[in-house]
Amino acid sequence: MTEALLMIGKGLAAVIIALLLTACVQVMRNSTGPDLAPKPAGTLRLASYNVHYIITQKATGPWSVADWDRRRTPLDLAFKSLDADIIGFQEMESFAHGVTDAPNLANNPDYAAAAVGPYSEFPSTQPILYRKSALTLLDQGWFFFSDTPDEIYSRTFNGSFPAFASWALFADPDGRRFRVINVHFEYKSSSNRLKSAELVAERIEPWAGETLFLIGDLNARLGSKTVGILEDTGFTFAPVTGSTYHLNKGLNLFGAIDHLAARGASLIGAPMVVRQKFAGEWPTDHYPVVGDFLIK
Repeated sequence: MTEALLMIGKGLAAVIIALLLTACVQVMRNSTGPDLAPKPAGTLRLASYNVHYIITQKATGPWSVADWDRRRTPLDLAFKSLDADIIGFQEMESFAHGVTDAPNLANNPDYAAAAVGPYSEFPSTQPILYRKSALTLLDQGWFFFSDTPDEIYSRTFNGSFPAFASWALFADPDGRRFRVINVHFEYKSSSNRLKSAELVAERIEPWAGETLFLIGDLNARLGSKTVGILEDTGFTFAPVTGSTYHLNKGLNLFGAIDHLAARGASLIGAPMVVRQKFAGEWPTDHYPVVGDFLIK
């Protein structure tokens, strides 16, 4: 009996060691990629960054107001480090347990904000910040991943929390127009993600011939059916390597779920993921994803 228990114990120890080694290999594999490089001349730098909600009714603990006081400077430093012309945010909201015009604590005055407005008319959780000196905002809009996509704050296809796409139309100094679509697909339901991707494909049909960028947190990896639906519309996804979500601990366990894609523009160089702390802190549980593009 003792010998049998000893053998079982050795077997369990071997399994645990194997799992730990596998996890270490995964972390190493998903922690590699090019460092943030200077923006090439003549290119448009886009970024996507999920910055997590601020729960204003929570005084302390994860994602609370006190936690925001800890991470607000690191997040601002992360933002400034990107040198992006456009950055689409997800979860940039001071969540006050209800739809309100609660102050959005995550704000940066150096850039103008597109895809924003009064809460009764425009869901502002996914603003698109743009460099005022480089771009002009021409139009903006939204649609929800729902059977009633034009109904603001409508719940998703299976009745879960509202999720949506924000978009903005820009012109550069040379008069070239392009549209940026900023999405956040639901993380739990694969059927919701697939239907959300299908809705995006349907909604961009009237924009045929335009230069389009799709950015955001898809909660899906390259090679997935969700990404495939969007690729079938002509989008080319930047080949982001490694993790973009790290559990707010720097644990890079699986491949990228935050993406940049383009139609009518070319990626210059490799996409970059900024996997580092700022001022000694993780600003949020995602890393920013960055890419430089040349409009055709």
